[in-house]
Amino acid sequence: MARLAIKSEGFGNRVISLSLGVNRVGRDEEYEICIDHETVSTLHCELTLSDDGVYVHDCNSTNGTFINGEPVMEAWLDPGQILSLGEVELLVESTEVNISIPKIERETPKPPVVLPDGGIVCPRHPEQRATYQCTVCHEAMCSGCVRMLRIKGGKTLILCCICHQKCERIVSKKAEAKKTFLGRLQETVRLKFGHSNPKK
Repeated sequence: MARLAIKSEGFGNRVISLSLGVNRVGRDEEYEICIDHETVSTLHCELTLSDDGVYVHDCNSTNGTFINGEPVMEAWLDPGQILSLGEVELLVESTEVNISIPKIERETPKPPVVLPDGGIVCPRHPEQRATYQCTVCHEAMCSGCVRMLRIKGGKTLILCCICHQKCERIVSKKAEAKKTFLGRLQETVRLKFGHSNPKK
């Protein structure tokens, strides 16, 4: 993480570590970095730490902000430079930011409970039948698990509660068989009566 070491006497080789974002520096203890010195203003400057480095912004301080002796209002800091706030000198040791992303362990999903009719029980709500399945992670879930998003045109987008991808409604084998039977029946009716117009 970005660090600045106070080189002026009376601070006991104090090292300041910057937090990601804006670090307000001043004599007042309410700010993130308090430097109790008579030449440091109540709010002297802001040190902003981002993935691009450290950016200093002088907050209209009384005694000014300097980099290697040159007055600045805004500037990027580089390692090895001397940042002066009034008469307090700080050595810029590092301007790097380290962002660690914790590894999230996801539990191995248990095998779905299959009902006698071929339906699936919702893993999070055992009393409910799973009515949707994710098209990406294939997680089965009930209506209470999915996220419903209303999109333009009044349509509803059903999203997975795990990976937030699109879900589709689960059609049971029984319903598919019924649909297939009705489809065959309709086709038979059309074939039988489709050409039954009487000749004139």
